[in-house]
Amino acid sequence: MFGESLGDAEAETEAKTDGATGSVKYYPLCLDISGKRCVVVGGGNVAERKVRRLLACSAHVEVVAKTLTPDLAVWKREDKILHREGEYTDSCLAGAALVIGATDSETVNGRIAQDARARGIPVNVVDDPARCDFILPSVVERGGLLIAVSTGGKSPALARKLREELEEAYGPEYAVLIEILGKLREEVIAAGGSSADNRECFAAVVRSDILDHIRRKEWMKVREMIRSLTGVEMEVEPR
Repeated sequence: MFGESLGDAEAETEAKTDGATGSVKYYPLCLDISGKRCVVVGGGNVAERKVRRLLACSAHVEVVAKTLTPDLAVWKREDKILHREGEYTDSCLAGAALVIGATDSETVNGRIAQDARARGIPVNVVDDPARCDFILPSVVERGGLLIAVSTGGKSPALARKLREELEEAYGPEYAVLIEILGKLREEVIAAGGSSADNRECFAAVVRSDILDHIRRKEWMKVREMIRSLTGVEMEVEPR
């Protein structure tokens, strides 16, 4: 996952307008959908991309479609997704945490949005912003580090450019750093120091040149740096 990019999801939707300012101010949110039922209606390439991201977030995904792409069919055989074969009906949404409409029928997509909203379920309909409760940004992921880019649907090209720049700027070393910082936070907090002292410890590590040592895989120097800055002795070499 160190080099993973989740692509240009924003390119598949445009921003809704509110009539007053000409744009919507979206509320940025990271949502835990692990173990939750997420329904994707549609079995084509767009649906496949949506399902791929949902699976990466450990959702329980059900796909409603007559036919599936080859990858979706493989995931079905591997029991990674459930497949409700056939036409969409509102009963497909029962118990869903969120819904994505990715069919090639405007009529069906409209019913999906109407049914989801009637049940209070957040819905995204691809290429139909008026029927979207949320949009999907372009994403760069480095281990526990998640960087999302959105232009509110105004310029997918710019979102893509920024994502590509971020991929260059934030390499796989950041995945290692996030892992180290997570372990260090546990150790420092467990030591019982004050919040102010703890914050200074974390800031000192982040401000240091620890990333340079990680890039060069100089694990002994990384350990020595952590010890000198925080007093914590810890293993740091990734498995």
